[in-house]
Amino acid sequence: MKNKIFSVRTVVAIGIGAAIFFVLMRFVAIPTGIPNTTFNLAYAILALFAGIFGPLAGLLIGLIGHALTDLTWGYGIWWSWVIASAVFGLIVGAFFKLYKIEEGEFGIKQLVGFNIVQIIANLVAWVGIAPTLDILMYKEPAEKVYLQGLVAGGLNISVVLIVGSLLALGYSKTRTKAGSLSADK
Repeated sequence: MKNKIFSVRTVVAIGIGAAIFFVLMRFVAIPTGIPNTTFNLAYAILALFAGIFGPLAGLLIGLIGHALTDLTWGYGIWWSWVIASAVFGLIVGAFFKLYKIEEGEFGIKQLVGFNIVQIIANLVAWVGIAPTLDILMYKEPAEKVYLQGLVAGGLNISVVLIVGSLLALGYSKTRTKAGSLSADK
């Protein structure tokens, strides 16, 4: 992959990633019993796209996809959670060169690194940023929003650990490893 941060390929990936994120968040979400908290597969897709295309793509996919989801619910955009989604994508994407998904070298070492980063990113986003911003921006009760954050973070960690890892492994297997082709003599 070229070193351009904002290539045409990345712009297309942001559009596709945000669309898939939106569809999964909006139409494939399963309520958890905790108010305004759902189990969904969107964060596996966000982690995969961020892991392939980097931090800018991760940030924009999370921001656009989550904002579109909130807009279609009719309650307005809940910026605290939109920002948390964007930060999650940014953090996971910041280490995309270490995962080597695009290079076809996503092995055990990269899988472990990917999951350590996603766990940290989920904790920062859902246990730190989202509930804290809920309190500061919307004057929400701390007990409620930290419970929501813990549940959302735990579910997102699980989804990325299982589904995101499988998607990254599967995608990586479709890529040609660098130096694996040789010229015929």
